Amino acid sequence: MEELVEIVKGCKQADKAVELLYKYIKPTASIEKAVAFTREKHKGQYRKSGEEYVVHPILVCVFVAYLGGDESMVVAGLLHDVVEDTSCSTEEVKAMFGEEVGHLVDGLTKIMEIRDLELIPSDSNEKLIASALTFRKMLIASIRDVRVLVVKLCDRLHNMLTLSALDPLKQRRISEETLVVYAPIAHRLGISSIKNLLEDFSFLYVMPNEYNKIDTYITEHGQQLQLRLNHFISKIKTYMLKEGFIESDFTIQKRIKHYYSIYLKMQRKGVSIEEILDLLAIRIIVRNPIDCYRALGIVHQHFNPLISRFKDYVAIPKENGYQTIHTTVFDDKSIIESQIRTYDMNKTAEYGVAAHWKYKSGGLNPKLDWLNDLNNQNDDIENIEDFYAIAKDNLYSEDIAVFSPKGDIFTLPRGATVLDFAYEVHTEVGAHADEAFVNKQKVPLLTELKNGDIVKVVTSKEPKYRCSWVNSVKTGKAKSTIQSNCRQKIKDINHKVAIKILAHVFSLSEPKILEWLESDMLTKKIYKAAIDSIYLQDVVNGLKGHALHDTLLFPLLKKDRYGIKKQKFENIVIYSNYHISNVYFDYCCHPKRGDDIVGFKKGTDVFVHHKLCERAAVLMDENEPMVFVKWTREAPERYKLIVSLENKKGSLASFLLYLAKMEVNLVTIELGKSEDEGHADYFEMILELPDKNITTVRDNLKNKYRIIQFVSVNDAYK
Repeated sequence: MEELVEIVKGCKQADKAVELLYKYIKPTASIEKAVAFTREKHKGQYRKSGEEYVVHPILVCVFVAYLGGDESMVVAGLLHDVVEDTSCSTEEVKAMFGEEVGHLVDGLTKIMEIRDLELIPSDSNEKLIASALTFRKMLIASIRDVRVLVVKLCDRLHNMLTLSALDPLKQRRISEETLVVYAPIAHRLGISSIKNLLEDFSFLYVMPNEYNKIDTYITEHGQQLQLRLNHFISKIKTYMLKEGFIESDFTIQKRIKHYYSIYLKMQRKGVSIEEILDLLAIRIIVRNPIDCYRALGIVHQHFNPLISRFKDYVAIPKENGYQTIHTTVFDDKSIIESQIRTYDMNKTAEYGVAAHWKYKSGGLNPKLDWLNDLNNQNDDIENIEDFYAIAKDNLYSEDIAVFSPKGDIFTLPRGATVLDFAYEVHTEVGAHADEAFVNKQKVPLLTELKNGDIVKVVTSKEPKYRCSWVNSVKTGKAKSTIQSNCRQKIKDINHKVAIKILAHVFSLSEPKILEWLESDMLTKKIYKAAIDSIYLQDVVNGLKGHALHDTLLFPLLKKDRYGIKKQKFENIVIYSNYHISNVYFDYCCHPKRGDDIVGFKKGTDVFVHHKLCERAAVLMDENEPMVFVKWTREAPERYKLIVSLENKKGSLASFLLYLAKMEVNLVTIELGKSEDEGHADYFEMILELPDKNITTVRDNLKNKYRIIQFVSVNDAYK
């Protein structure tokens, strides 16, 4: 693919582009007709680079044909810009080239290309929404035919090759979208040859300084790195021949890892490129799966492996069809990653979903269930950014494989929990999950799974709403199902809470309030009175007439008795016709800012609970009076604090008491590890400082404790 990219880069004329296309696909009557039609329709159109516009769709189809795309894919690739940029319609295309081509062109044109005029600045808040919309349109258009996605990836690859003609702002914007939308889709389709190219081209424009640092290092040390690889390959080849392989049985390829993967490794490990140990990689390609294990034995027999880096994707393939044995070994002063796979596995790894078009046979095809899952989630998720976040999790993550007790394999993203596994088995298993066992040991449902774990889930009769766990699960399926179930649950609770708030406002029984609501036809919408203070006030004003009518015998009652007043506290606002003195957070559920909350009135005090708190449910059943509560709009400033405490009994309790005396709120706390193995004395905390002088708090802490870090988390990215 890299060689073809270089040839395509140098191709600037339409005739040369057509000639190149016919090297990779036989020029059938339909293809020749499409080429002529495309050239005619794009006559007189030019790209920013100055070349004829028609060169672009032809070169896109060179990539499509190289990947083994069929006649319909190539014709659709030639025509999709005709429909987008000229007066030609999809109906005309169907009439001229048939239903199949028309269907593919329709799918391609439904994916909104972000044109020059519509490009959103890289630093705009609209950036996420724009990417999400493009992303959703790509996936929805591809549900019926994954060939649409493959053509679109080829289109984006050629766009990236010609990006230098655009201004820097547009270069960065298109590259960012490529990194977050297109490269991950190429990964899930298993087309690593396109994924790696898209990542590296985008990396150059999104982070030019980081790219240039890596490029400079690789250029300066390139000869030395190649010599090391050649030396290692020579030894491997000798050992394999000694052990019974013949030269025609295997191929050894060498490579220096691509730049973006090096950058990600630097970020993940927090090291410079000089400290990255395994920049080098070889690939041993053999004829049969059994030979993979023979080759592995030879490598491990002669070179010490890093056991933690060993992965067998031959026995347990990735969901995108990828099969390879990975092992990283020491060779003199070098550390080299060795990949071992068959020729068929190599085709699948390079071309993914396109391998069976290109080679008409080959390894496993990628599972495309994730496309259907995303389509189903799309129906349930109202917010486009939520859909994007969930889908992105599905696309980006590295995979692990875990087993059911019967030996069925389930592929999950790294970091997935037992609850993710339960939802992967079936949404009903996830909803009813009660107990979990990993490798026969009982564990909490949010236990993070590791590669090869055997997982058993015990279910209960009743479903369990774990709405506060939505950010603790990893898979899109688990997140979207929990969110969907909880939306309905919250709506039901809001209905109940609204009636209780009104019953307290009017000091009447709930049946009486329901009678009034039904007569005013407000029953269906009344849940809004638990979340919208203006709506609550409107409803109370509307119901005053009923109250006055029902209490005519008591002339001393005044109309303003039911006036709802806003009462503001440190981070809570209360709307009530009663005076409130204090607000407390009850001990049972510890709601965090942004959580759905409810308030119960005792005397002149209000106790705040999480809306899904079990104790809150009991208090509702016991008819405790309720008032409208919500968070203040102004969020207190949040800070991340890392502190080192003495490793002795009571030191943490003493520190927390000191924070409480300064009226600093503790939001989260995590236990760290000290430099001495086994001693946990570093703590990472998120603190809230409402209306406090940060300098005073910081100085007080520094004078008394060893502060490692104290920084605001309220930056531009939250």
